[in-house]
Amino acid sequence: MRIGILSRNPSLYSTRRLLEAARLCGHQPLLIDTVQLALRLQPGGRFRWSSWQRLPVVDGLIPRIGSSVTAYGVAVVRKFEQAGTVTTATADAIAQSRNKMRSLHLLQAAGLPTPRTELVTAVAELHPALAAVGGLPVIVKTLRGTQGRGVILANKLETVEAICTALANFNLPMLLQEYIAEAEGKDTRLLVVGGRVKAAMLRTAAVGEFRSNLHQGGTAVAIQPDLLMKQLAVQAAAVHNLGVAGVDIIQARRGPLILELNSSPGLEGIETSSGVDVALAIVRYLEQLHRHQQRARK
Repeated sequence: MRIGILSRNPSLYSTRRLLEAARLCGHQPLLIDTVQLALRLQPGGRFRWSSWQRLPVVDGLIPRIGSSVTAYGVAVVRKFEQAGTVTTATADAIAQSRNKMRSLHLLQAAGLPTPRTELVTAVAELHPALAAVGGLPVIVKTLRGTQGRGVILANKLETVEAICTALANFNLPMLLQEYIAEAEGKDTRLLVVGGRVKAAMLRTAAVGEFRSNLHQGGTAVAIQPDLLMKQLAVQAAAVHNLGVAGVDIIQARRGPLILELNSSPGLEGIETSSGVDVALAIVRYLEQLHRHQQRARK
């Protein structure tokens, strides 16, 4: 197979591992810089493919879309889909997983457990929303953001009010989410590939930090998750139509709660801590998608 790795940075661990895994399986990997593919922004916020550039021809695609280029990256993935290329993450799946409110709606509609969360679009909505999630302290989130960015733990009402006012001035909504104190800065990242949990790690926040993300100084150790956590992770990926997903679960007194999903999960932390070759599993999953497509065409 000719496999396209859609990534802006060839030096990233995840990108390098996917290229290595593709070669190891006898495939021809092609690194494609997401923003080097020419798209023009049209009225209404839609992207149109520039007529003078040809789409790279690949049999399968592994998108690694950074949060800063989500809209552009989604448009590129959609163009590959329209050309008949199989992908480990569809454009629609990436888009809905990146919008935290949309993602929560999907999880709740499927009956999956999540922390109490309220969308706030104006200062007047702040106090009722705060009461609905259990009061202070509270987690404040922007609708988009990965690796712990755009997430704040607020202990004072003045802090929440200031954030809400600042965002409202730019017509930007925010999420208020209950703070799970009993988790003590820990959560579990489960890596789902093709409907199965391939690896899992327990992440612990650095001293003085509440976010357990490794990019925020957290540490990780491999764990063997129980059946319930595996089922929740697989179901969460499925309701987003994601073949590859990092699913973050936090332990509350009332049971495990799904925090969020990542459609382009980093591989370094989970491969290093677990020893599992996740990159190889992703390539094998893409092979399976391609075989199914070929059978369907025949």
